[in-house]
Amino acid sequence: MIYEYALVFIGAAIPWFEIALVIPLGIVWGLSPFWVMLLAFVGNMVTVLALIIGFDRFKDWYNKRQEAKGKTQNKKSERAKRIWNKYGLPGLALLGPILIGTHIAAFIGMTLGATKKNTTIWLTISIAIWTLTFGILTALGFDFFTREL
Repeated sequence: MIYEYALVFIGAAIPWFEIALVIPLGIVWGLSPFWVMLLAFVGNMVTVLALIIGFDRFKDWYNKRQEAKGKTQNKKSERAKRIWNKYGLPGLALLGPILIGTHIAAFIGMTLGATKKNTTIWLTISIAIWTLTFGILTALGFDFFTREL
């Protein structure tokens, strides 16, 4: 059982898997919704905080990688900039987990001038809200489909 919870933690920490996929899968597999939500939150926050703290190095690495691929912008980056221009950092952080991913939201926000402190605060709030939303809705929906009428 510990192995399955470790997978939840690792899955939430990996960009593109994140909490939107890991939490529902963990709960549907029959794991405790509380532990799934807690481990997914912590797993996602660990890598987002690492990205925020090491932003300058990550930015240099990411830009070199994109230049090597011949890309200057992708659809997620363009979507993030539209969100940023319309809603600012709070909007990017709150919509990021479902539209572009938390890691990309953190990176784009900081690239567009957000401070590390504000990015950390808003993404923590966002990840907490989405963790609760995905966890509670999945637990309630899963319970609805599995209980006997």
